Amino acid sequence: MRFLSRLAVALLAVRLFAATPPPPPPLTVHRAAGPISVDGDLSDAGWKDAAKIDQFYETSPGDNTPPKVQTTAWITYDDRYFYIGVRCDDPHPEKIRAPYVERDNVIGTDDNIAIFLDTRNDRRTALELRVNPRGIQADGIFNDANGSEDFSPDFFYDTGAKIDDRGWSAEYRIPFSSLRYDDAPSQTWNILIWRNYPREFRYAFQSAPIARDSNCSICHAHPLVGLENLPKSGHLIAAPYVTGQSLSTPANDETKSDAGIDVKWTPSQNQAVDLTLNPDFSQVESDVAQITVNQRFAVFFPEKRPFFLEGFDLFDTPVQVAYTRTINEPRWGARSTGRILGSAYTLLVTGDDGGGLTIIPGPQGSSFAPQDFKSTDAIARIRHDLGASFIGGVFTDREIRGGGHNRVIGPDFQWRPNDSDAVTGEVLYSDNTDPDVYGGASATSHAAVLTWNRVKRNYDAALEARDLGDGFRADLGFVPQVGYREIDGSIGRRYFPEHSKYFSFVRPSIFVDQQYDTDGNTIFRRISPGINVQGVKNLQAFAAVRHEDIRVGSRLLQQTYLVWQTQFDPSRRFPRIVFNGTAGPAIDFTNAREGRGASLQLSATLRPIDNLTFDPLVSREWLDVNGQRQYTATVERLKTVYSFSAKSLVRVIGQYVKTDSASLSGSFTGSVLYSYKLNWQTVLFLGYGDDRELTPFNRLEKLDRSFFLKVSYAIQR
Repeated sequence: MRFLSRLAVALLAVRLFAATPPPPPPLTVHRAAGPISVDGDLSDAGWKDAAKIDQFYETSPGDNTPPKVQTTAWITYDDRYFYIGVRCDDPHPEKIRAPYVERDNVIGTDDNIAIFLDTRNDRRTALELRVNPRGIQADGIFNDANGSEDFSPDFFYDTGAKIDDRGWSAEYRIPFSSLRYDDAPSQTWNILIWRNYPREFRYAFQSAPIARDSNCSICHAHPLVGLENLPKSGHLIAAPYVTGQSLSTPANDETKSDAGIDVKWTPSQNQAVDLTLNPDFSQVESDVAQITVNQRFAVFFPEKRPFFLEGFDLFDTPVQVAYTRTINEPRWGARSTGRILGSAYTLLVTGDDGGGLTIIPGPQGSSFAPQDFKSTDAIARIRHDLGASFIGGVFTDREIRGGGHNRVIGPDFQWRPNDSDAVTGEVLYSDNTDPDVYGGASATSHAAVLTWNRVKRNYDAALEARDLGDGFRADLGFVPQVGYREIDGSIGRRYFPEHSKYFSFVRPSIFVDQQYDTDGNTIFRRISPGINVQGVKNLQAFAAVRHEDIRVGSRLLQQTYLVWQTQFDPSRRFPRIVFNGTAGPAIDFTNAREGRGASLQLSATLRPIDNLTFDPLVSREWLDVNGQRQYTATVERLKTVYSFSAKSLVRVIGQYVKTDSASLSGSFTGSVLYSYKLNWQTVLFLGYGDDRELTPFNRLEKLDRSFFLKVSYAIQR
């Protein structure tokens, strides 16, 4: 009996130890007691009596355990700004990883603070505002619906940071004009503060406890109350620009200039209107080349152009019917984002001069058609929150000048019955008429998706069903495959080794997938056991064996191969190494044959000093059939950045692409850019570009050479 009593006490102690701490109570925020200078020094009078958060939790690798180091945050506001100050104590300040990097390149390899600010009180999405010990910013949107971080959007806010002999401090000053909130005289917001602390492990310290069986983060954020009589409306930003370019080709030399303007107006604190005339996207960094030889479907490139990004997290739906890179050359654009009748909405309309390519999807692969027509394009989305769940709808419309259109419309939803489960669905209808130049064919069709995800402390599981009709088209989206029905699922066992020196998380799993065409024939089948591990020096690794049956034409071919992905952050001067690849039997899709091949990609970040960063990348892929090489494809890229300060840098990129098959093809792209950014819209760019094409004789011949200048200035009132 005594033994049973002791056992019961021990089991109760284990249960209590494993229980997640209670959520933090609401925190009352007061107006600043005096002025605050944003320089990383927290001794200003304005911080006196500011709301204080000094209870943090180690959520990784620990399970809401006491953090290794102390973190303290203060929150206050005045008539124009919302302020956050954070003190990061460190017993070894010499180990602080504080490089000078480009904006939005504040990542997990280095010390930083991330503020997740939910100003709409929906506990679903949040602004993510990062700062590192040099005061450099990264900003984006965090979406709890699927756990995604989108660092494409940019926001106006000021930061300052300072390193001292006890650690480092950071300050945020966020204009209320950069935030969207309702019109109540008394506000309730939510905040989650994350400190990234990369040492022997990558430690995460957060200002609220988060259970390991939770499938959301912002839902656990710390409530903020006491925000009274905030500014209402009337903020205007106009950012005119001018550009100049000197372009030299073998046949011609040309000098040209251009001008345009971006305007943002907030008629209320809950709505933003964006206008653009002749938007300039010339200085967006070049895409990292992807190997597209022997691919069945079109490859995806992320959107980077600023005009398209505000409020675009709303378009994160199961079927990607909104993909703004299909708008190739907009002449003008208008967008409204805000709330109406308690629902969040965004509406984007542009006039596109065309160019580029339109994806023509099919069940076994996709092709392209030239987009040599002008069009008016519209994308709209509305979402209404129901507690932790939501319902919504999406609409896209491309109206082609001279005849033809593509329209997609349909509802979607997400139901969260608890913190562990999420059910998401979407049903769409498409109506497409090709322009006369492509035959004018018409078709209507449908798409439907239903998914279920569960995350528990010791396991996770997922199921997904898809049905995309033969004629479904989403020309303003990224839908490279249609005409199929699919069901897939996975289950994984989750382990958190408590005393391991090397591993903090281990997850063996199995994934199965089955696709049929609309006649019931198998298109694709996969069975894939695998394992994920996380551990020392931010080790994140995945390996799996994939057995696949794939229909190519009328034949069902097989391939069984190994796939792996690894990431490792060795040290302050060698922040990251990434090695991915596949190896084993492979299919020659062009000729419907089975062979053997491999793909390897190695990338790294090297930082010999805090101001200088090298990012090399090498990617190589090959395929052999019957002992003979069918192709070898290579991408080699080196990006080098030297930062003079947090606002001024020089960036050099060289990229070489080569494909050696029946014929030789490839290219070289080089660029040098000097950039000065006072903020993301007040910029000076001065640069040089050199594009060359690889001939069948293995020589790089000049395509064009250019010098360019851009000046943009944000006028605010």
